[in-house]
Amino acid sequence: MKKQFYIVLITFSLFLVPKVNFAQVDFDAKPNDDLGDVSDAFQEHFFEALKQKGIENYQRAVDNLLKCIALDDSDAILYFELGKNYNSLKNFGAAEDALKKAVAKVPDNEWFLDELYSTYIQQKEYKKAIKTVKQLVKYHPDYKEDLANIYMQTGDFKEALKILDELDDELGINKERDILRNRIYNATGRKKDQIANLEDRVDKNPESEDTYLRLIYRYSESGDLKKAFETAKKLLEVNPKSELVHLALYKFYLEEGSNDKAIASMKVALQSSKINPESKIKVLADFVKFVSKNQQYEQDLVEVTSMLTKIESSGKTLVELAQYYLLKGEKQKALNFYEEALQKEEENFGILRNIILLHIDLKQFDLAEARSNEGLEVFPAQPVLYLANGVALNYLNRPKEAINSLETGLDYIIDDTKMEIDFYNQLAKAYTITNNLSKAKAFTDKAKKLEDTN
Repeated sequence: MKKQFYIVLITFSLFLVPKVNFAQVDFDAKPNDDLGDVSDAFQEHFFEALKQKGIENYQRAVDNLLKCIALDDSDAILYFELGKNYNSLKNFGAAEDALKKAVAKVPDNEWFLDELYSTYIQQKEYKKAIKTVKQLVKYHPDYKEDLANIYMQTGDFKEALKILDELDDELGINKERDILRNRIYNATGRKKDQIANLEDRVDKNPESEDTYLRLIYRYSESGDLKKAFETAKKLLEVNPKSELVHLALYKFYLEEGSNDKAIASMKVALQSSKINPESKIKVLADFVKFVSKNQQYEQDLVEVTSMLTKIESSGKTLVELAQYYLLKGEKQKALNFYEEALQKEEENFGILRNIILLHIDLKQFDLAEARSNEGLEVFPAQPVLYLANGVALNYLNRPKEAINSLETGLDYIIDDTKMEIDFYNQLAKAYTITNNLSKAKAFTDKAKKLEDTN
């Protein structure tokens, strides 16, 4: 929360040997007081305290500082150093006492107040912290932001927002302050105030794309889709080159049935370099869903797909396209997209599994057998790979290898009756090919028994 300030305090003049009038001194005479001894002892303990603090031996630092104070407690720095060491020892009560003495001696010292403030924050003594940070505000505006944070902690949201407004007016809008502001709005449920604040910002700065986008989101969140749509169109009017606005616009266009405009917005969003891949995946999913119900726009999807594969297609984007073609029954096209996706996510088991199953559906048994073997090297405990391998080997008339693969895979099945039935049926098929009809019947019976009990 608080910004720490560090300084080197070079104020040791009070700890030097007292001034002496050399013209009046008889160097052969015996000293008639012990001020010199006191000064030497003072310096020795003080510098020992600094040394011990430097090596993080805070208790010894405290002991030496207390000896300094016993000799001469007039300098506030002694209590400041004492308070810092107590803070390091987590002895916050003693730290507070020491630092209050330092502040009492020098009330306007920023560093003394800052350390006392830190002590209160660590103890979550927010009321005391507020009093101290109010004294610090004059030194740096960061302290004023701290004050807003403390008011947030104490539940004084009105004061927190008041300070945030003042800071925004003085310094301009700031991302960190906006995060705090939104936390307050969320905690209080003051959505109307949140929207009013954004509306005011739009009025003051109609060129701000970010403010428009936030306002669109808040209108949508509150269910006022009409205002959200109007604001999105207004942003496009103010900033025709805005790409981010199309993340909202295409949904509104779809809702009102303006399909051509929706498609145009989706194309802008999918080709934008400003929109992150995760958002594009959501757009593409909506695009695919839309085209599956409106086949006349398939060419637009093909066009965008072509652009995406040239630009940046992520594995997830390609998987969305593969699933679209699967729904259409175009398995070879789906397989092609899955293959591209696997190149980007080489260890994605789900993609690999779908590729192997499509090889089997397309009767590409050589490929299914080879890919399942490769898969088993990476995922040796996945039963579906053994099953796919066995299916391919049966079709390739290699039943003995199929039996070996299927019997190994059986050990990895956990609570999956359907898969277990598939294994038994494939084993029955393999034993039939080898003319071992008794074993074939045994596995057929096992499969039938499981089917009957489920």
